[in-house]
Amino acid sequence: MEPWQQLLRKQSIASLDALVAKFGAEHVPDLARLRQAAENFEFRISPAMVDLIKSPGDPIWRQYVPDLQELEVHDGLVDSLAEDAHSPVPNITHRYPDRALFLVSPVCAAYCRFCTRRRKVGDPKKIPMAELESAFRYLEEHVEIRDVIMSGGDPLLLSDRRIDELCKRLRAIPHIEVIRIGSRVPCHLPERITPELCALLKQYHPLYINTHFNHPDELTPAAVAALGRLADAGVPLGCQTVLLKGVNDDPEVMKRLMQKLLAARVRPYYIYMCDQVAGAEHFRTTVEKGLEIIRALRGWTSGLAVPHFVIDAPGGGGKIPLLPEYVESISDDAVVLKNYAGKRYVYRQPGAHEPLPPTEFEPVLVG
Repeated sequence: MEPWQQLLRKQSIASLDALVAKFGAEHVPDLARLRQAAENFEFRISPAMVDLIKSPGDPIWRQYVPDLQELEVHDGLVDSLAEDAHSPVPNITHRYPDRALFLVSPVCAAYCRFCTRRRKVGDPKKIPMAELESAFRYLEEHVEIRDVIMSGGDPLLLSDRRIDELCKRLRAIPHIEVIRIGSRVPCHLPERITPELCALLKQYHPLYINTHFNHPDELTPAAVAALGRLADAGVPLGCQTVLLKGVNDDPEVMKRLMQKLLAARVRPYYIYMCDQVAGAEHFRTTVEKGLEIIRALRGWTSGLAVPHFVIDAPGGGGKIPLLPEYVESISDDAVVLKNYAGKRYVYRQPGAHEPLPPTEFEPVLVG
């Protein structure tokens, strides 16, 4: 057993009883009902996340500890993104024209309570490793697929040998140009990002990793070092953050997170609205909150630190970007704009000769 596997097995919190022993029964109320929530979806907090919990109820605790609110389902959907409806063979979801999602692992180092795939993650019967051959056949036969995203569960919890096999098989398919891996391991279990793993991944470029950090505290020295090892191996790194009530629904918290990601050589990629998934409704904020956060980022910090803000549309409609309103009006002559600070400017359309309309600020004509 590898050292990182021993660490995960011996030092994780994987039961409510262990949680009570660590933090005290007063912080884990109504244990009988809470067990039902823990039974509905796998429960494990990795050692790195256990160490980050400053007090029960803080942003780290909220992400990983079962909550009675998980039992209250109002408008949540079991498969909110209709992944199963777009699954032509086991372990493949094909929603977009030129790319496919490939589930290669059923397990995670820690289980996020807001998980979109909570209906199947943690259950090897629902992400069956014995069904990978039909998935490879599908990828081989569909020549329009040029980009494959390995996910799960977490692909980086597989052994080096298994990751090597998967990458080798994908690289043998001529029309697959890009391999991507979605993983929270750099956050949850940075010890897994070994020099040996990085050397392995380096063989299969172009290979990208989209990781997942939700709070600036998660960028610990160990996590930053793990990200650095991947970056040094030439792996472009992105981050997919989920907007979560009580975790990061604050413009200053999100700005610190994005700035720390950039400093760790990770390009912020997406901020997702929390999916409309059953059992995670208490994490959802309003769309207006997300737009407020984007307004607090764009122009107030580096453009590199401003990800796309998207809703992954319920029912399988794909990612739809949202932006605050910066365009006030468009005519044949001019576009009236507001900048990040709320000041109004006018951009003259090509060939426009009519006088520009008055604005409350002196127009700045660009071009």
